[in-house]
Amino acid sequence: MTHHETMNQSDEILARSTEFVPTALDRFREENCGSVVDWRIAMKRAIRSSDELRSILGLSGDGLTSEESELSGIAGGSEKAFDCSVTAEKAFPTFVPLEYLSRIRPGDPSDPLLRQVLPDPREDVEAQGFVPDPVGDLRVMPAPAILHKYQGRALVVTTGACGVHCRYCFRREFPYSEASAGGQSLEPTLAYLGQHREVEEVLLSGGDPLTLVDRNLDTMVQAISQFEHVKRLRVHTRMPIVIPQRVTAELIEIFTRSPLAVWFVVHVNHPSELDAHVLERLAMLIDAGIPVLNQAVLLKGVNDNVETLQQLCGLLVSHRIQPYYLHQLDRVRGAAHFEVPVEKGLEIMRELRKRLPGYAMPEYVIEESGEASKTPIVSTAKS
Repeated sequence: MTHHETMNQSDEILARSTEFVPTALDRFREENCGSVVDWRIAMKRAIRSSDELRSILGLSGDGLTSEESELSGIAGGSEKAFDCSVTAEKAFPTFVPLEYLSRIRPGDPSDPLLRQVLPDPREDVEAQGFVPDPVGDLRVMPAPAILHKYQGRALVVTTGACGVHCRYCFRREFPYSEASAGGQSLEPTLAYLGQHREVEEVLLSGGDPLTLVDRNLDTMVQAISQFEHVKRLRVHTRMPIVIPQRVTAELIEIFTRSPLAVWFVVHVNHPSELDAHVLERLAMLIDAGIPVLNQAVLLKGVNDNVETLQQLCGLLVSHRIQPYYLHQLDRVRGAAHFEVPVEKGLEIMRELRKRLPGYAMPEYVIEESGEASKTPIVSTAKS
């Protein structure tokens, strides 16, 4: 049965009106997004095809603007570009939950949320300096699922699963099946943490640790909490943003039951990602005593202007969320079209500092392989 056949009588009246014509997305939202479902169902019903994503949003071709198609350097017109976007999708599949989809503007290929998740033919354009492991993760893996880059901190790659596939993801080629705690026994990971008493803080990352079911996540948190030398637990997650109903009273109890100081770091790049449901669930964490920080990535065509970042940071602090980092893009293969020149990033930061109070300013940083910390990007030029 087609979408048109499933429309009810009131929809048919509206469809004949000159003031309102339901789009495919309107009907899709009505049929699929009308009620909050369990987060596991949300994962199962996520969009897994760029064809379906474009169809729902009323987009044709590859979703590029005419200027971007020209700049991509792909010969052969839109048909060739579409073939390339299919190739990009095979290498890194589409995964967009409906909760996130509902915030994307239909019919707009330039929508900043769409740009983050729609496979792009430019992903197949070779770019110098863009590599599979841009931050050197695989060179700092002393034990299964452990990344030990920085003094006093160790990161656990909990799983390869994520609540959304962001096209600029720096771990899009990470070998999760061999190198995540979800793909094997947790014992070697815990053994390493137990032996290294200099580790005071453990980061749960992935993928996304909140794609683990509560039982498995609880087991991991309690196991880490047993080490007396570990004082803090940091959870890096995009799930409260893309599938906000993942934050439940039961999930929060897993962390508040731990004797460790727990911090959440979420990932929001654009203010349109923060709808009422997202902010409500983030407030649940904060009200439970769990501080929430945000890190964003500076992305061309998404947030590479002062106004967008001013709105984002203002919205975050108005809801008790601390802007933490603004990352220069990690130069992962397939993401060159997202890169913003550092000079422009510095210009944005100078102007942003004029408009925001100090506590609302993120730190502009780049992660460089082999360095002892994130590297702040600063300018000595006077504004």
